[in-house]
Amino acid sequence: MTRPSNASGTAGQDGGATHGAGLPAGSTDVVCLGESMVTFLPSRPGRLADVPSFARAIGGAESNVACVLAAAGHRVRWVSRVGADGFGDHLVAAIAAHGVDTGHVARDPHRPTGIYFRTAGERATGADGEEPDAAEVVYYRAGSAASAMTPDSPGPAALDGTRVLHLTGITAALSDSCLAVLRTLTRRTPDRPLVSFDVNYRVGLWQGRPQGPETLLDLARGADVVFVGEDEAAAAWDLHGPEAIRAALPEPAVLVVKQGSEGVTVLHREATDGAHPGTAPGAPAGADTPAGAGADTPAADTRTYAPALTVDVVASVGAGDAFAAGFLSGTLRGLPVFDRIRHGHLMAAAALTVPGDLAGPPPRPLADRLAALPAGDWGRLRLGPGWTTGLHDTRVEVPQT
Repeated sequence: MTRPSNASGTAGQDGGATHGAGLPAGSTDVVCLGESMVTFLPSRPGRLADVPSFARAIGGAESNVACVLAAAGHRVRWVSRVGADGFGDHLVAAIAAHGVDTGHVARDPHRPTGIYFRTAGERATGADGEEPDAAEVVYYRAGSAASAMTPDSPGPAALDGTRVLHLTGITAALSDSCLAVLRTLTRRTPDRPLVSFDVNYRVGLWQGRPQGPETLLDLARGADVVFVGEDEAAAAWDLHGPEAIRAALPEPAVLVVKQGSEGVTVLHREATDGAHPGTAPGAPAGADTPAGAGADTPAADTRTYAPALTVDVVASVGAGDAFAAGFLSGTLRGLPVFDRIRHGHLMAAAALTVPGDLAGPPPRPLADRLAALPAGDWGRLRLGPGWTTGLHDTRVEVPQT
């Protein structure tokens, strides 16, 4: 299957964490908070009813981002709860093996670790015109250990010294107490880190809770950086196009709109007063007032667009998480927004060319060279399995800069 990437990742390893301009130094670059599960991948395409066997892997939007960022050389912590069971043992060990700090993962002796089964297609958003091969995903996570997280359970030490806190809307859908966690963490307080929020609208998780879309919109308004797919915004909020989404989300300083196979548009107001990127201009990091609040006219956006890459897709699941990791890596490095988007596309291309949720990132020198290509050369790139290790012809001469 060959098509442009439909979600859009970044720099590879360089032997250590980096500290980009604008973000304060801290003991941890990124904290990712949310549920991870053991996932069972099908041995062949088809309906779940027809798949004869499954391979065990790990999956979870926040832990996916954590693993990719750690592999890219950043200091990352994953905060969650898992059961005191074999699946919990596996999750903690597998995520730690990617270089992620798992020291703040609680073990619950009374609740199980979540698991899920999926087919090889894409997750449905509930939007009109959904592809007929949209994935079946069956979760066994009700009453899971992670669903019992409370605003007190992460503990202040888990977030101490972090530069970026990454959250997703999936956590909010797990339980009322998990929603309370996200409401607490997206509250604008003077001492909070940059808050990144991926909407990750999952129709099935919000069944029976019609307030889900409104809840996600409210949480997104409390973040500094928001990731949302154009299809998600249409399905959840009946909003179409980056400008319409921005009108509903004026507060985040950086709004990242993923536009499927076309590319990504970012509407952003960069800090110019020493506050971290993603903070409203003129406001200190984590100020109580949302971006633009208290002013007659909000600061004008800069609109930045970068087209997607052409990718020989193996599986689509995990590409959106990889894109978020790439964009955040570029943010930590202080890269221009255009470069952050391109690094996001490259991380997504790595995820799209492997069967599971996670893929090793391209080495940082390779990612930087590809991200710096002229528009024509970028457009001629075609990436397939093995491209991150040099085993695949990228169909374009990469300049050795």
